[in-house]
Amino acid sequence: MNNSPADPVIYLDYNATTPLDPRVAEAMLPFLERFFGNPSSSHAQGRAMRAAVDKARSQAAGLLGAEPEGIIFTSGGTEANNHAILGAAVSRAHRGRHIVTSAVEHPAVNAVCHHLESLGFTTSYVPVDRMGRVDPEAVAKALTEETILVTLMHANNEVGTLQPVAEVARLARARGILTHSDCAQSVGKVPVTLDLLGVDMISVAGHKLYAPKGVGILCLGKGVELPPLMHGADHEAGRRPGTENILGIVGLGQACQLAEQELLQEESHLVDLRDRLQTGLLAAFPNSRVHGDPINRLPNTLSIGFPGAAAWEIMDNLPGVAVSAGAACHDGKTVGSQVLRAMGVDSDFARGTLRISVGRMTTEAEIQPALAAIVKAVKISQK
Repeated sequence: MNNSPADPVIYLDYNATTPLDPRVAEAMLPFLERFFGNPSSSHAQGRAMRAAVDKARSQAAGLLGAEPEGIIFTSGGTEANNHAILGAAVSRAHRGRHIVTSAVEHPAVNAVCHHLESLGFTTSYVPVDRMGRVDPEAVAKALTEETILVTLMHANNEVGTLQPVAEVARLARARGILTHSDCAQSVGKVPVTLDLLGVDMISVAGHKLYAPKGVGILCLGKGVELPPLMHGADHEAGRRPGTENILGIVGLGQACQLAEQELLQEESHLVDLRDRLQTGLLAAFPNSRVHGDPINRLPNTLSIGFPGAAAWEIMDNLPGVAVSAGAACHDGKTVGSQVLRAMGVDSDFARGTLRISVGRMTTEAEIQPALAAIVKAVKISQK
């Protein structure tokens, strides 16, 4: 695409990243312009910074149903996933060296598992069905006496399918196995708390939640202790060294508070916009296929395959609309995504799959012109 970032674009790629909510930016502004102290300092500037971090910690805990002391601020979802998985491996290695996960995890999870395999751990990758969901019984069968962790994403970043995390967590925790869920895509779109999911650990990425990039959360349940991923001073109660990213933490705290207050209203808004796009595209292309679970999926996500088309060609003819061909951080042009392959999607449909994800700032007025532009681009690609 030849348009510059300054050109007007209908942004429909919220699963890749979200804009900064103006209310989040407003909360951050004083810490960009006036407040700059080190939270570990005992003078007035330092105390103000410490109070800002404590407030954000409480805001995050409120959204996730956690105790404030269970919130560890990180550099993002990837670090949170690494800390959860590597920390569990180190702290539980004396009990076993086996991990269970799914075949459709984000690289921030499966790459960590591959690394641990190089260190002598083993991983079971549980398959998914054609809707992208794991069978809890298949997870149960994968558990062994050596299993120390089950890590299962809450929502798939490509097709939006919601996994039966709570059911899987019950099966694992009954056997004393730690549980973790990558909730980068689901937090702020559907209810996500420690109690609802029944897990020990939750990972959050700020930039999927209308907060800035470069900040995230690892949320720990009561009694869960992990060794630090890095080593240095005793920041974050000794769990993550390094002077805190105050600007990002304040923004993420505000984003969590907004999500908690507006979740149900926003979910309804997202479903309405997504369904309008889905209905319009299916009407224009009756032989297209919607991927993922039709019911248990994110309210904002539409993954749809157009036979006889190529996703990159469609996108080349969509200069005014931002969508994705699979997951934005690791997509390819000619090779189908790992997720669609795991779901058994036919290569012709996988090749022509777009991921369209609406968000908080998407307006009703944008839907019809976006739909018209996508239909035109698909027809060009199918010729």
